[in-house]
Amino acid sequence: MKNDHLPPRAEPVGPGDPAPRFTLLDQNRDEWSLADHLGRGDVVLCFYPLDFTSVCGDEMSCLTAEMDRFRDRGAVPVGISCDSFAAHKAWAEQLGLTHTLLADMHRHVCRAYGFYWDELNVASRGTVVIGPDGTVRWAQSREPGSAMDLDDVLGATAR
Repeated sequence: MKNDHLPPRAEPVGPGDPAPRFTLLDQNRDEWSLADHLGRGDVVLCFYPLDFTSVCGDEMSCLTAEMDRFRDRGAVPVGISCDSFAAHKAWAEQLGLTHTLLADMHRHVCRAYGFYWDELNVASRGTVVIGPDGTVRWAQSREPGSAMDLDDVLGATAR
C-alpha cells in the first residue's frame, strides 16, 4: 500500500481531471482503495485538516447525518485527513461517525489532489466528486474555517 508514486499538484484537481488512484487505511485499519469504489457511483472525497476540531467535526457529522441523501444519489462520502487511523477511530467513536475516514499519514494523497496546507503539514479543506469513470466531476477548495455546503456537494453528484 504505497502512494508515493502520486505526483504532487500545486493547485487542486478540477473537473475533467483524472482522479489520482490511491489506497489508504481507514479508521478500522482496513485498506480502502479508490479503484475498488469506481464504477458503482460517485465517490465524494472530503479533505479536512484535523480530527477533534470544530469545523472538521461539523463537516464529518453532517456526512454521517446525511448518509441517506448520499445513498439516494448513488454516492459514497469519505473523509480524508493526515491523522492516523487510531485518531480517526477515537474521533469517529466520540462523534458517532459511521462513514469511512481515511488516514493519509504520509500526505501523498492530499498533495496529489492539491489539498495540502504546507504551513501546518496537513490536508487543506476541500471536496472532490469523482464520477464512476474515475474523472473529477466537481471540486471545491475552502478556507480553513469554512465548512462545505452540503447542497452544493450533493448537487454535484449524479442523480
